[in-house]
Amino acid sequence: MQTDPSPKRLATALVLAAALGGACATKHASEPFTLATLDEVERMLGDPRVAIVDANTRETFEAGHLPGARWYRSGPSLASVLPADKATRLVFYCASPS
Repeated sequence: MQTDPSPKRLATALVLAAALGGACATKHASEPFTLATLDEVERMLGDPRVAIVDANTRETFEAGHLPGARWYRSGPSLASVLPADKATRLVFYCASPS
């Protein structure tokens, strides 16, 4: 299983603004989340205060994902993959924004 981050995956990472406290640069007033840059996501990798969620298909996740990423595509409860600590930064990403 490959876990190396690809630039396309890092570029499409979404970081919840409420969890970041302004740590990322691109946030639009009408959006509840912030787009993270490649560098910002790379700095978060391995940080125990960050949870990374891969929203790709299971096949895409198994073919390669960001180190430490948890897989979630859809289902009854997103809470099942989220950390109990509400202060944890959340990063959601997929291979394509569409």
